[in-house]
Amino acid sequence: MRVSVEMKKRNIYKHTIDLKRVTIKNAPRQQFAKTLMDLPYLGYEVEDISDGRKIVIAKPGGKQIYGRMKKEDFFVFIYNPEDDTLWQITHNQIYKDIEGKSEHNIDAAIAILEMLERVYNGEEPNSVLSDRPNMPSLPGESPEVLLKAYKWIWGQEDVNYPEGKGRDYSWEGWTKKNDTWTRTGEGLKDLLKKLKEKAVGDSYL
Repeated sequence: MRVSVEMKKRNIYKHTIDLKRVTIKNAPRQQFAKTLMDLPYLGYEVEDISDGRKIVIAKPGGKQIYGRMKKEDFFVFIYNPEDDTLWQITHNQIYKDIEGKSEHNIDAAIAILEMLERVYNGEEPNSVLSDRPNMPSLPGESPEVLLKAYKWIWGQEDVNYPEGKGRDYSWEGWTKKNDTWTRTGEGLKDLLKKLKEKAVGDSYL
């Protein structure tokens, strides 16, 4: 996969990519991770987004875990076939996106995090989205994009940290230094708790 142009904003790269379609269920978690590990090195189209973009994964990703290259790591991209751009979406970008949404509608931001929790627990994004068809329009990415991207980010974390925290790494907010795991306070679960506390506090004002 050869990069021709790199755009600084939001880790966006412009280049062509050959993709193979693959469908892998989110649960059970261990089977999801094993299937991802067994995939040959290639680019895969894994989710359709209603605006025409797609979630794609590209393997290998080149992640280093504890100083060693993780051979089964993969990149998670939001791919726009109209202009051949690939956005390497990250946990921090999604976290900031939801924080921004909460400034406009805290209840909707809480609802998105609760939907993400269901995906974290193994439900399929489309199933979760079908239960909340009338979400309000908010700045940033749609709930569909966030849920579908995170399904694969969590799969990536389950592959990269099979004997550690797996998808808890970003949901609960963990980091590891030397042999010690510590909470960062910046997991999506932390954000959900913070927004719920703020919503309750605001209701008394």
